Amino acid sequence: MIIRTHFLPGGLIARHHCDMGAGGWQWNDAWIFVSAVIAERLERDRALHAALPVTGASLADLLAAADFLHHAVPSREELQESLRRLAGAGLIVVEDDIIEVAPSGEQLWRTRPFSGLSSAVMTLQAQLNRSTRPGESDWVLDDQTYNTAVREYSLRLADGR
Repeated sequence: MIIRTHFLPGGLIARHHCDMGAGGWQWNDAWIFVSAVIAERLERDRALHAALPVTGASLADLLAAADFLHHAVPSREELQESLRRLAGAGLIVVEDDIIEVAPSGEQLWRTRPFSGLSSAVMTLQAQLNRSTRPGESDWVLDDQTYNTAVREYSLRLADGR
């Protein structure tokens, strides 16, 4: 259920989903988690092909994956809230603006019922609600870092990347 939309810098649109599941996870949490998995895997593949160290996905990578999945970019508040809940539950690791899927997050992803990307977010929200409760970390996404990530993603779109 889309509750509201708003425009982000660069003309991107954010659509908000806020319904809770039985275990307290929101649709946005699952959306951000699936986006983190996609972004990290893409960055891992790029690093391996270029013989570079694997470092995780940037916030711009995560925004790109979120937009790919849902044709929307999460707001700063949505992104911060979901990343804090996921990190607090031990499913992802966030350091500065780099996101990595933690071993328990990898396990959750590998053991999900396979449904394809079109329904992966709904499937993951159900899986999250069955497996663990949301946590809380103290990570903060400031406006400048978020706006820099949105700008980087917008430039990628303009360049066709």
